[in-house]
Amino acid sequence: MQLLITILLDGLTYASYLFIVSVGLTIVFGVLKILNVAHGAFYAWGAYASAYAITYASDMEYADWIGFVCIFLAAAAVGLVLGMIIERVILRHMYAQDEVLIALATFGIFLILEDVILLVFGVNPYFAYQPMALLGRIPVGGISRDVYSFTLMALACIVAFSCWWGLTRTKWGKLISVVIYDREISQAMGINVSMVYLIVFVIGAGLGALGGAYVAPTLSVAPGFGIDVIVLSFAVVVIGGMGSIPGALIGALMVGILRAVAVHKMPELELFVVFAVMAGVLIIRPEGLFAPAKARTI
Repeated sequence: MQLLITILLDGLTYASYLFIVSVGLTIVFGVLKILNVAHGAFYAWGAYASAYAITYASDMEYADWIGFVCIFLAAAAVGLVLGMIIERVILRHMYAQDEVLIALATFGIFLILEDVILLVFGVNPYFAYQPMALLGRIPVGGISRDVYSFTLMALACIVAFSCWWGLTRTKWGKLISVVIYDREISQAMGINVSMVYLIVFVIGAGLGALGGAYVAPTLSVAPGFGIDVIVLSFAVVVIGGMGSIPGALIGALMVGILRAVAVHKMPELELFVVFAVMAGVLIIRPEGLFAPAKARTI
């Protein structure tokens, strides 16, 4: 029983931060129709900015709860600054280009941002454990678990609800839906499509940075931090369906639980099971489990 509880909690924890990152990726794809490989760099920058701010606050002997403020401020700053710069300076001039060309361009952006991280933050790892240590641990089913991981699960639930509510229950969400289905008609209706693209990209970048910022206190933030997560995020959105928020949630849960089972029972198959599931889904449903319906021209 203890093993089952450990696998479940580990899987939910892993799925939570993976969902936060993946939902930003899938929102950008759903609206802008671009495969943003640079999303992994937002995750890494969010982690580094958060770890640096938390470490600085600790060195200045501020209250420990300030670390949580640093997490959200770091994520917002990275999403706003990097998101605006990349969308306004580079991507806005490429929307009419081939999707493969845009993917290559974002891959180039990813490599550049990874190198800039080394210039800004150096090559030494950061250990920003203070927020996690502040909350302590509690017994769950006979095992000791850190409270911080439960706050990560709660954050993922808040992000999921916020995305659902924002896209289905607000005027802004309806405008986004119109832009998704037809950009030209949206422009003819007077919708500022360029501004919609900018805001959506900044939100997506902010979610990617939030995933990195919130997970930073749980591990060592070191160079190459964003490579693994972008690969797994692509697996999540491919399983769930590109552009689908419910798909990102289900995909993250599948990947998180399966990875936890593999880590505890078959460590050598940790990554294999994830991509095996992705391959199986693509064979059965090439568009993903919950891919949004596409408009047809009759």
